[in-house]
Amino acid sequence: MDIDDLKESLRKKTKNQSPDRVKELWENINSQNNLSTKDKLEKLLALSRKQITSRENRAKPESPKPASRWSHQPYSVLENSFNRNTHYGQIPLSLGLDVPGKVLAVLARDEAFEKLSLSGSVFIDLETTGLAGGTGTVPFLIGLGFFENQEFKLVQYFLSDLAAEPQMLSDLERLLQEKQFTSVVSYNGKGYDLPLLETRFTLNRKRLTLADRPHLDFLFCARHLWKHKYESCRLYDLALNRLGVDRSEDIPSEEIPWRYFQYLRTGDFSLVESIIYHNREDIMSLYGLVVAGAVLVARSLEGAGSDIEATELLGVGKVWERAGELDKSVYFYQKALAKELPVLVSNKVRKNLAHHYKKKKQWEKSIELWEYLMENSEDLECFRELAIYYEHRKKSPEEALKYALDGLALSEGHNLKYEQDFKKRVERLGQKINRLKGPTEK
Repeated sequence: MDIDDLKESLRKKTKNQSPDRVKELWENINSQNNLSTKDKLEKLLALSRKQITSRENRAKPESPKPASRWSHQPYSVLENSFNRNTHYGQIPLSLGLDVPGKVLAVLARDEAFEKLSLSGSVFIDLETTGLAGGTGTVPFLIGLGFFENQEFKLVQYFLSDLAAEPQMLSDLERLLQEKQFTSVVSYNGKGYDLPLLETRFTLNRKRLTLADRPHLDFLFCARHLWKHKYESCRLYDLALNRLGVDRSEDIPSEEIPWRYFQYLRTGDFSLVESIIYHNREDIMSLYGLVVAGAVLVARSLEGAGSDIEATELLGVGKVWERAGELDKSVYFYQKALAKELPVLVSNKVRKNLAHHYKKKKQWEKSIELWEYLMENSEDLECFRELAIYYEHRKKSPEEALKYALDGLALSEGHNLKYEQDFKKRVERLGQKINRLKGPTEK
């Protein structure tokens, strides 16, 4: 096997492993200078195979099994319970019960959460007959996760016959009335799950009480916290990379409706087993990620965070900014910049800070950042902001003209918007300088 074949084999073997783990293995092997590149790749491939075999041999979560009369039931309720002292990946389930309401309020941007806790929340995820939504889309699998006594309980309503939807929704309605959940937690639930479920309730002349509850849609928080740290913010990928959860291979979302319709046609339960597993794991992953994100925000409330990685510090700053706490966000942006961020990301953060200081009229801090960006990125906005500052704040049109001319030279033929701006600015500054010099002697 040549090196190219080895690389391709490694790509296939390690695609579902944590990138950090693969990197750690390679760094250990690469330090062995007595090995050729081919020998190092072969050794990495052997270790990857060994880890995959070991992982496959471990006990996997038991898949829900159909009841003895499954084929005769119009819909079924599947239940799983997990002791609060167990872990989901790196997260103890009980940890979520200690999340302060203030943290939940920051994540949700909703003060109503300040008096609430995750002990009264319901985590919700739907699998549907289509991805577009609308009145023709039916949620055939409704998954709920919540605390009950000393356990985290998962309840899944699975629709075996579309005609039984009213009966299933009636039973779901009874559960919601019984539990009286105080809040809802979802992953894109504000834009998809809750509106779709509310539509189905309305069409069946029912009222979805969850629509009135405070709602934490964690999709947006997850993107703020981890989009610069990981390539993907899908639940599956974050569970693997952030929580260290060993989930089975996920199924593509676009395949779920097809599998369900095939099940309706054939009655083959094996077609939907993976969907039920997928739904259950998504709820558990959502819970784990909410707790992981809450821990980061809680540490920021306590003034801690010196050991938090730079991109996560940046993410915490974004969460605080989104919550309207600009001073806190600036503090964490500065802490993130003090560590090592990717160049493009750090430049974007500096630009945001420069605008913030400008609004606060902290001119020296703002100009210091614009000058840094001008020297390190040649961003056209830097030249424009510096020209504005020296013309209007320092009353120095000559200095402003220098930046305007530099900006015009960089923008000509490359950026029409800035080119036109700098041309007008140069012309105006030239006229202003001439007026200040007075009439020319003849």
